Amino acid sequence: MSINISFIIPHKGREEFLIKTLASICAQNYDADQFEIIVVTQNESLTGLAQFDSSNVAIHIFNQPEGKTISALRNFGASQAKGQYFAFLDADVQLSNNWIEGMLTTINATPNRLLVSAAQINSEQAPPLEKIRTALSNAELDCNVNFLPGRNLFLNKTTFEQVQGFPEHLITCEDYYFTDQVHQLGELYYTSKATYVHLGEDKQYHEMYKKEIWRGQSNLQSIKGRNIPLREVPSFIVPIALLVLFLVSLAAMAYNNYSLALMTSLLFLLPISAYSLRLYKLAKEDVQFWYVFKFYMVYFPARAFGTLGGLFKSFSNSGIK
Repeated sequence: MSINISFIIPHKGREEFLIKTLASICAQNYDADQFEIIVVTQNESLTGLAQFDSSNVAIHIFNQPEGKTISALRNFGASQAKGQYFAFLDADVQLSNNWIEGMLTTINATPNRLLVSAAQINSEQAPPLEKIRTALSNAELDCNVNFLPGRNLFLNKTTFEQVQGFPEHLITCEDYYFTDQVHQLGELYYTSKATYVHLGEDKQYHEMYKKEIWRGQSNLQSIKGRNIPLREVPSFIVPIALLVLFLVSLAAMAYNNYSLALMTSLLFLLPISAYSLRLYKLAKEDVQFWYVFKFYMVYFPARAFGTLGGLFKSFSNSGIK
């Protein structure tokens, strides 16, 4: 029986999440003979995968050297894949049992639909920050979108080849670039027919701060070679503008110019409050407003530092997620 679907998973670091990801794939309500799993790891070895030896699912492990980007690992995995469809997953997602069925139904619903993704759900006893992240991820659901996050993507091999794979020159933001290239050919769709839990989702604000600096480093580089929709422009401008306002406010207070300090402080708080109110409503008031406000107070400075810092250096990350 020929392989229909190839799961391609870049990996570095923690094995415990990877094992849960693999287990959720093996538990799919789908003929195991029709899909394969390709793990492209930068670990020297993987010691915890023996439990899958008795599985009917074909699991292939490939090692790649340190220094290669996530895109390079994904592209290498694709070069080894045999499936008609490619399912790109991060190594820390737990899929619902109907994920394959949901993806196939969704992508084949209309001829022009080329890339689909499942909806994120919270883990059990999710802390406020995870609930905020999930609500933000699900801002647009069961509709065509302009962008899909790279945690779980499903598309035809032909589409992948048409856009020539993921951009290997980008350390982060590769999903923005890749999904924009696909969007130029057809529709992107975010569906609730299947779901996933992001096991590695941010749960503590200090962890989020460090990750957002890392995530922001390729913001400006990702602009080159793709169309930037008007709605995405604030994501580049607002973090830098807020950082400038904050620094001006501090300088004004240092020079006893309290009127300027008050004005810049209000201008600093205004967009943060607006973003917080919007996200608070998206979260269906499942978290207190303070946690949402705190999220943006951490998010915007980290993105600004990452964006500006990325012009001069590359930030390391402890693992690929």
